[in-house]
Amino acid sequence: MKPLFFSILIVGLLYSCGKDDDPRNDNPNLTDPIVNISLNLNLPQYDPLKFPGNSVILSSEGIRGIVVYNVNNDLYTALELSDPNHPPNDCSRMTVAAPIATCPCGSDTNEYFITDGQHTTDNNLYPMQAYRVTRTGDQIRITN
Repeated sequence: MKPLFFSILIVGLLYSCGKDDDPRNDNPNLTDPIVNISLNLNLPQYDPLKFPGNSVILSSEGIRGIVVYNVNNDLYTALELSDPNHPPNDCSRMTVAAPIATCPCGSDTNEYFITDGQHTTDNNLYPMQAYRVTRTGDQIRITN
């Protein structure tokens, strides 16, 4: 009886471990596209990313594009440009005027900080979908 109990306990513990238990990351509006991008900072199109406070938009990546932002040369963010509080549609691609991303859909006023993806005024809304970013030398790698 004890081996059965311990087996059930171990299986239950394994299934209860999630990589991220924040319910806001279970966004029903956005999918999780496969993203695996390397940016070479020596290329002219990525030169702005060498300086804190600058960003680059990767239009053909993610769902509606990805904005990459240099916070301080050691920390970068990469965030999905599809408004997380709308299903993807013709108007859900946000525009960026650093450090704010704005959704052009209808009468809502969804604006997000591209430094961390949070909504500027309403913390109860979904944040922007984030991707993992690492910098090694002059290479920035973006994955999910």
